Amino acid sequence: MRNRRVLALVLALLVAFAMMPAMGFADETTTDVVISPNPTTDTTTPAKSNDIVILGTSDVHCGIDQNIGYAGLAAYKKAMADKYSYVALVDAGDAIQGDTIGTLSKGEYIVDIMNEVGYDVVTPGNHEFDYGMDQFLNVIVPKMKATYVSANFMKDDKRVFDAYKIMTFGEKKVAFVGISTPETLVKSTPTYFQDKYGNYIYDFCNDKTGDKLYKAVQTAVDAAKKDGADYVVAVAHLGDDEASAPWTSMDVIKNTKGIDVLMDGHAHNTIVRSVTNKAGKSIKMVATGTKLENIGKIVIGENGVITAEYVGADVAKDKDADTTKFVDGIKAKYQELEKKVVAKTDVDLIIADKDENRLIRSQETNLGDLCADAYKNVLGADIAFVNGGGIRTSIAKGNITYGDIIKVHPFGNKACVVEATGQQILNALEFGARNVGKGENGGFLQVAGIEYSINTYLEPAIEINENGEFVKMTGKYRVFDVKVGGKALDLNKTYTLASHDYMLKNGGDGFVMFKGNKVLQDEVMIDNQVLINYIQNNLKGTVGSEYAQAQGRITITSTNELSNINQQIALKNFKTKLTTKKQKGAVKLSWKACPEVKGVKYQVYKSLKKSKGFKKVTTTSKKTYTAKKLKKGKTYYFKVRAMKNIDGKNVYSKWSNVSYKKAA
Repeated sequence: MRNRRVLALVLALLVAFAMMPAMGFADETTTDVVISPNPTTDTTTPAKSNDIVILGTSDVHCGIDQNIGYAGLAAYKKAMADKYSYVALVDAGDAIQGDTIGTLSKGEYIVDIMNEVGYDVVTPGNHEFDYGMDQFLNVIVPKMKATYVSANFMKDDKRVFDAYKIMTFGEKKVAFVGISTPETLVKSTPTYFQDKYGNYIYDFCNDKTGDKLYKAVQTAVDAAKKDGADYVVAVAHLGDDEASAPWTSMDVIKNTKGIDVLMDGHAHNTIVRSVTNKAGKSIKMVATGTKLENIGKIVIGENGVITAEYVGADVAKDKDADTTKFVDGIKAKYQELEKKVVAKTDVDLIIADKDENRLIRSQETNLGDLCADAYKNVLGADIAFVNGGGIRTSIAKGNITYGDIIKVHPFGNKACVVEATGQQILNALEFGARNVGKGENGGFLQVAGIEYSINTYLEPAIEINENGEFVKMTGKYRVFDVKVGGKALDLNKTYTLASHDYMLKNGGDGFVMFKGNKVLQDEVMIDNQVLINYIQNNLKGTVGSEYAQAQGRITITSTNELSNINQQIALKNFKTKLTTKKQKGAVKLSWKACPEVKGVKYQVYKSLKKSKGFKKVTTTSKKTYTAKKLKKGKTYYFKVRAMKNIDGKNVYSKWSNVSYKKAA
C-alpha cells in the first residue's frame, strides 16, 4: 500500500515537471492581464488613442514660470503623449518679448526653453520683431528648432517663410498654416520694416479691406490641400479685437474656406468660439490668453470629429522636473547677465536728493530728462511724457549694468505713440502738476520735446472723479508758457506723443485724456528696453555732461516770483471793453479797469481809419479820456490797451474793441 502511494507521488511529480516548459512558453506570449488572478495587479499599458492632439500657446511674453509655466506645459504634453499616439505643440506668436529675460537675451533664452519643451510649429507675432529684423531672421529663426510659418509675412511681395508645414500622423496629414497680424507694422517698431530711405520693404498683406490677407491665406490653404493635407490647422496671431478689423481671426475665417480649426493669439483673450466660413461651414477657434494662463487643446478624432478647448492651471498642475531644472538654469544665466556692464555715465543720475526726498515726483531731474529723451528719440515722436512714479531709482556715476537699467524701469510698461491735441497735452501737464508746491505725485510728468512753467501761486482747478481720474478744468491753469520745439503750444494742433501703455492706453495715474486716441505705435518694446536702446545707440554707450543737471524744461515759480508772474498772466489775458460818447468838438472814451493787477496804465490810440493808422494820443492811469479838437463831420476810431512795467519790462494786455464816433 505504501509503495503504491510513493509511486503515485512520483508519477505526479513527473507530470508536474513535464508541464513546466509549456508554462514558460505561455509566460512569453501572453500579457499579465491574461494570467493575473487579480485585476488590480495588472501592469499592462492600455492601447493609445489614434486621435491627433494639438496643444497650443500664444502671447507667453516671457512668462516662463507664471501660471502653468513651461514646466507645466511640458508635463501636460508628456501626459497627452502617454494617452495619444500623436501629439504636436504649436505657438501662435509673441513668445520672446515682454519681460527683462527677453530684453537682456534679445529673445534667445526664451527660444532655448521652447526648444527644451519641444515645439513643432511657430507663427511670428508682432513682438517677435521687437529686437530688430536682423536679430529675428539671423539669430532667433535659426536657433528655433520648431518651424516658423507665415502665409502673409512678405518681403518685396515674396514670402519670407513657408506658408505651412505638413506633419504626418499615422495615415493622416495635418497642415499648419501660419498667419501673422498686419498690425505688426505699427505694433512693433516701424523702421524695422523699412529700408534706409524710410520705404517699407516688408509687409503682412496690409490693405484696408483685408482682401490681400484673405487671398494669401486661401492660397496657402489650397496649396496645403493639394500637397496632400487631410486637415488644415491655422496658427494665427490675429486676435478677436474689433479694433483689429478687417484682420481678425473671425474676418479670416469668414472670408476663406478650407481651414478646419484655428488656434489664435494677439488679443490676450481666452475664448472658444465657432465662426461660419465662406462655404457656410462652422469652424472652431480657440485662444488661450497670455502668460501661459491656459493651454490650447485641439483634438482631431480618428473619426474626423474636431474639438477645441483650453486647459487651465487647475488641470495642467503638474510640473516636469527636467524642464524646471532647465528653466532654473536659464534664470541663473539671466541673473548673471544682469551684472553685465552695458554703458557708463559721467554724472550721477538722480531721482531724489540726499535726504531721499523723491524729487522726480515734483520737479524735473536729470534722470527724468534722460528717460523722457529715450522715449522721444527711440520712438521718433514730437513730445514724450514719463510719469515720475515710473522712474524708480537713481544711477550712480560710473558703469551701468543691465540690472541698473531694469531697476529704473521695473514695471515692464510697453512703449506707445499716439496722436494727441495741444489741448490734451495741456490738460495732461496740468493734471500732473496739480500737487507741485504741496507734495509729491507719481503722475508728475518728466518731459522731452516740450517745456513749460508751473505757477504754484494758483490753486489747482481740476475736477477729479472718485477713481482719481481727470474729468475737466474748473478754473485757471497753473501750467503756462508751454512750448513745443521752441514754439507756443497750439491747442488745436495734433502732435505725436510717446509714452507707455500704462498712461496712453490704460489711463494710469488718472491720465484718461488720451484713451481712445489714434495709436501710431502700439506696445513696441518694454520701458527698460527703450532706455537701454537710447543709451547704447543714440548716446553711443555714454551718458555725458549734457545730463549733469536738469535741463530747464520745467520751471516752477519761486515765492518771490509768484506775484509778478501772476500779474503778467492776468495782464496778458486781459481785454477791456471800450465805449465812446459824442460831445461838441470832442469824443469821451470810457473803459473798464483791469481788476487783478494794480498800478496799471492805459494807452489810448486814435485813427481816421478803422483798421490801420492808429497813433498813441495818451497814457493815463484813469479809466476815461476825452479826445478834443476834433474836426466836425469826421469819423474817429479809438482803441485802448492796459500796460505795466514788471521786472523792468513793459507787459501789455490785449487790445480793446475798436469804438468810433463822428465829431459834432
